[in-house]
Amino acid sequence: MKKYLLSIGLIYLLCFDINAHVNHYSKYNYLEYELFRNNKLIGFHKYNFERNGSNLTIDNEVSFKITKLGINLYKYHAKGVEKYKDGIFSGFNSTTNQNKKEKYVNITIDPTDKDLIIDGSSFKGKVDKDLIIGTWWNHEIVQKKAQISAVSGRIIEQKVEFKGKEDVKIGDKVYKTLRFNFSSSDPSLSKDKKLNTDIWYEEKTFLWVKAAFDKTGYWEYRLKKVK
Repeated sequence: MKKYLLSIGLIYLLCFDINAHVNHYSKYNYLEYELFRNNKLIGFHKYNFERNGSNLTIDNEVSFKITKLGINLYKYHAKGVEKYKDGIFSGFNSTTNQNKKEKYVNITIDPTDKDLIIDGSSFKGKVDKDLIIGTWWNHEIVQKKAQISAVSGRIIEQKVEFKGKEDVKIGDKVYKTLRFNFSSSDPSLSKDKKLNTDIWYEEKTFLWVKAAFDKTGYWEYRLKKVK
């Protein structure tokens, strides 16, 4: 019960910071993460932040491959563009090649009620504007009831639990972090569709530092570079 109350209290406090939306990250121009599977480096995830007046565009790219004895068993590459105006989400699009299977998402804003219109390979339809694209770098995601898959547009209803404060060491640097677990709130989902991911944000800046999950191996995203 004590941990539950702490979770609610912390997320409530975070909401006051979140009101600044993505402007909270105004000092960042570039984020780069290394992707590990079973502690072996297999790829990267990069974000480029470009600002033009009140407009913010975030280009992101993910690429990795799993090999065995020099043979490629699995290859993944995705590119996406996330857009904001005056700190408010204004659109997203991405294309993904997931082991030769093509997926996509296009998200636009309904000019009347500002809800989101999704055209994706797994979902097409209109959803509440309070949903967030699941790209992890934005700590606003901790207060959302659902996220939108940045790969296919699928709606992922989620539960968020604060797991505590932790020191995370990456290379020679130690980060003071807040650890959250994101899990699917729909028990009927198949195992391969269920969300169960731990995310670490730096306590003072809410910079995304690390992510980890188990799915045919143990996966980790680790912060490599910040500009």
